Amino acid sequence: MVTKFFLTSVIFLLTFNCCADASELAYQVDDEDAPAVFFTRSITPDGLERVYKALRWEADGRTAVKISTGEPPASNYLRPALIRDFVKRLKGTIIECNTAYNGSRAETAMHLQVAKDHGFTEFANVDIMDSEGDIELPVTHGTHLTGNFVGKNFTNYNSFVILSHFKGHAMAGFGGAVKNTSIGIASRRGKCRIHTGGKSDTSPWGGTQNAFLESMAEAARSVSDYLEHGRRIVYINVMNRLSIDCDCNGHPAEPDIHDIGILSSKDPVALDQACVDLINAASGNHSFVKRMRQLNAVHVLEHAENMKLGSRHYRLIYID
Repeated sequence: MVTKFFLTSVIFLLTFNCCADASELAYQVDDEDAPAVFFTRSITPDGLERVYKALRWEADGRTAVKISTGEPPASNYLRPALIRDFVKRLKGTIIECNTAYNGSRAETAMHLQVAKDHGFTEFANVDIMDSEGDIELPVTHGTHLTGNFVGKNFTNYNSFVILSHFKGHAMAGFGGAVKNTSIGIASRRGKCRIHTGGKSDTSPWGGTQNAFLESMAEAARSVSDYLEHGRRIVYINVMNRLSIDCDCNGHPAEPDIHDIGILSSKDPVALDQACVDLINAASGNHSFVKRMRQLNAVHVLEHAENMKLGSRHYRLIYID
């Protein structure tokens, strides 16, 4: 069965993009012990529901759905039309934390207004988790961090679905599950600590690139540890509107890559690596790949794997 899934995935990828070659898909393996990454081309409410069900995991108790509410006026956040039914079925609360930069989501009242303007409050409660402060999660075996500040309301939830728009990023190179679990759940103070590699809790500026990337992996590991390393958390990446710019950019560059699909996994490292591999296999990927290489973006996954947050090798299972 595993071999059948593997061969189906390879055939699909080669059909999907004639420019793909074996080196670009190097982290996909035919190994039943490798974490599964489920993949559909259907970027629809039904496709989102199916990649979630493929995980054979059900949210239990109070459920948090971590998205990016998106910086105004024109960022590429996941639209309510795509995620509404899914969040409602989970009876989920959309969670966010305030930004460390001085944009439209730096303060709770403004951030909630953005969430309303972007349509999220029409179908779900929105919790800015650091609106009343933060708490510190321990980081074990970190190179830079000994603690990770997350929004105080983090502990109010039993289950977490990390629902990320996979895209480029001006500082990280790309943003996916690991970034959304680390920077995304970190309070303003936590974001500053991650960005500076543990050197400042008050400013996000001045850190080195590799220390920033490694700190993201360390912060994500602290969240995973608290949530029993996969038992209470799963990850979904939506690969549409594949700009080189993040949803924190209100004026992102137009994508050069066509929409690819939706992927899910219980392993955030495998999930992000699969998305990176698909970017490397995509037509029109020059700008995106250049940005990732210039910023050493995959180092976050190298460090995350070294920290045993997950595995870069994965089984890609095409579910359409």
